[in-house]
Amino acid sequence: MFIDRVKLSLKAGKGGNGIVSFRREKYVPFGGPSGGDGGAGGNIIFEADSHKSTLLDLRYNKVIKATPGGNGKTKKMHGADAANIVVKVPIGTLIKTSDSDAILADLTKDGQQAVIAKGGRGGRGNYHFMSSRNTAPEFCELGEPGEDIDVLVELKLLADVGLVGFPSVGKSTLLSVVSKAKPEIAAYHFTTIIPNLGVVSVGDGRSFVMADLPGLIEGAAQGRGLGHQFLRHIERCRVIVHVLDMGSSDGRDPLEDYRIINQELEEYEYDLLKRPQVVVANKMDLDLAQENLLRFKEMYPDIVVFETITIIQEGVQSLLYKLADLLEVTEEFPLKEVTRQQGVLYKFEEEEPDFTVNNLGNGRFELVGNKLYRLTKMTDFNNEVAISRFSHQLRKMGVDDALRKAGAEDGDMVRVIDYEFEFVE
Repeated sequence: MFIDRVKLSLKAGKGGNGIVSFRREKYVPFGGPSGGDGGAGGNIIFEADSHKSTLLDLRYNKVIKATPGGNGKTKKMHGADAANIVVKVPIGTLIKTSDSDAILADLTKDGQQAVIAKGGRGGRGNYHFMSSRNTAPEFCELGEPGEDIDVLVELKLLADVGLVGFPSVGKSTLLSVVSKAKPEIAAYHFTTIIPNLGVVSVGDGRSFVMADLPGLIEGAAQGRGLGHQFLRHIERCRVIVHVLDMGSSDGRDPLEDYRIINQELEEYEYDLLKRPQVVVANKMDLDLAQENLLRFKEMYPDIVVFETITIIQEGVQSLLYKLADLLEVTEEFPLKEVTRQQGVLYKFEEEEPDFTVNNLGNGRFELVGNKLYRLTKMTDFNNEVAISRFSHQLRKMGVDDALRKAGAEDGDMVRVIDYEFEFVE
């Protein structure tokens, strides 16, 4: 089964908790704090694998969770880092955010990896917080939560040349005679219901990958027919081969077919019409072929047309040499801008504030912000010393002043995630 689009929920591992511990050994007076740090949570990593050809493995595994890191230990011993989860996908896979369609990774090479959901760091043990004013800290940090993200995993075949055209114009036959691919060929529309790939070898030793895509129809760019769900596979192709049934075996006009398919390519994103396009006049052995070809050349005098009878491989070799020549001078067409790949940000975004204050009315306020959330989740609210430190950190961040400016008064309730505090002047 060919699956090329899957939605996943990724939950990276939480960092392990630090611990509170003190060194208690004979002949070691004033041993001091010795609580170790927690281990890092597991990352969720996607890796391109040349042995994969579909996303079928992910269809029945919609939630992927990494394990948390180990808690810290005494004697300043570090907790164990959790193992990463490596999700193997076919070459040509895109990983995008499901809400904004921002591209997180574009895996185009065998073995290429990208960290999509990063595990949380381990919480610090109490020995990190020792100072001259506090020589015996009785608090530690909890582990940082791992990233929780919903993604859309989308396979876009990695082919150099893409065959487009109406159903039953001879695309599958062309692929079968120029490569060892064995697409299904039959005398009815939409015989091809999944994309097929084949490696094409030219007589001078050059080679390239050709993709036979399911037939397009009018309105494909808006979702009609099978073509819409497979148009995405044209996006990586550097050269497009437009196959026409010049013999009008199905009663269609090849000139109208040419206009309609190009219109669909233009309406689809990624500037498909800016790519080199080669026109193949197929089925030239039929009665109306020469007449239609003459009409086509009169309508489009600047377009070079390759005349073929693919079923007997007539005219195919000159087409292959032309495609190989075009590929040598045509660079890859980039997809949308990659936002994050392998932990690196490529797109400039304004840094978000540490927190914002929302006035909910009736003396209730809400604090929101990723940095504030991280600090809250890493605080042990069962420990009074940790709570005191938390309030001191909020004051240093300017939360108190921001609440006063927003109209908070003594006794009002302030909410952070699921915790509520009373504002005290």
